[in-house]
Formats: sequence, structure tokens, C-alpha cells
Amino acid sequence: MIRNATPSDAEAICRIYNPYVLETTVSFEEETVAPDEMARRVEAVAFVGLPWLVLEESGHLVGYAYATPWKTRSAYRHSVESTVYLERSATGAGRGSRLYGELLAELRSRSLRTVIGGIALPNAGSVALHEKLGFRKVAHFESVGWKFGEWVDVGYWQLIL
Repeated sequence: MIRNATPSDAEAICRIYNPYVLETTVSFEEETVAPDEMARRVEAVAFVGLPWLVLEESGHLVGYAYATPWKTRSAYRHSVESTVYLERSATGAGRGSRLYGELLAELRSRSLRTVIGGIALPNAGSVALHEKLGFRKVAHFESVGWKFGEWVDVGYWQLIL
């Protein structure tokens, strides 16, 4: 079941997200996020009228996807950045495509033009997911993140809605 996230989902969202923070360069955060901060983030996305979706299976949250404004200046108001995370044991079975596809459907129902996905590289799985959904690579920034004692590149994929 895919549904809108609520602040009460924050603990489960942290359970999914924080291992990425601690163990990978997928996220450039370096410290775990507490549930109260995650609840604030969920509320902030809702406040600006954008979707934050969660994927539940048998009452267990296994993934989430959301969009945030791309930039704050008004001319960017039709562009968003998208994010999707799955519990690591839930990857590779089509859940990411289903969840991300639902997020894109929600975004298409709004007056939006562009969705941008930033990917810390290398990340073959995320690249494949974005390209499967119609995104195309539009930028590659070298050595823009420093995590775990190494420089990390970031690529940007764009989808015109």
C-alpha cells in the first residue's frame, strides 16, 4: 500500500534512512536523523504542498519517496527535486519503481514542469531506476562531497513532466 506520510511515520522513516547515512555515500548527511527532526521534515514537505509517500507491506513501512522545491527563488517554482529510499532488504523487487512511479504521478497532477534527481556516484541501482522512469542525465559534478575520507561525485538526472 502506498499512502501519504504523516509525522507519526518518522521513526520508521529514520529506520530506513539512517543506515544509508551511517554506511554509504548515498546520503551526504553524516549524522543520523532523530525522529522529531524527520517529523519536522515530513511536515515541511506537506506545508509547501508537495507529496511525501510511504510504501507499507503488511503494516511495515519499507520505503518512502518525496519531492522538495528545487530552489527557493520564485522562477524555480515549477521544478522539484525527488528522493526515494527503500529498506535495503526491500530493493531489487520493483518496489522502488512502483513507489517512485506513484510519486511522479502525484507530481504530474500539480503545475510542475521538471523533476530533478541527484545521485551520489557511483550508484548503478539508482541510475537504472531513474533512467527506467524516463529521467536523463544532465549534469555531473566531480568531487563535490567529502564522506568516509573520500571525494564523491554527484550526477543529476532530469525528467520533464
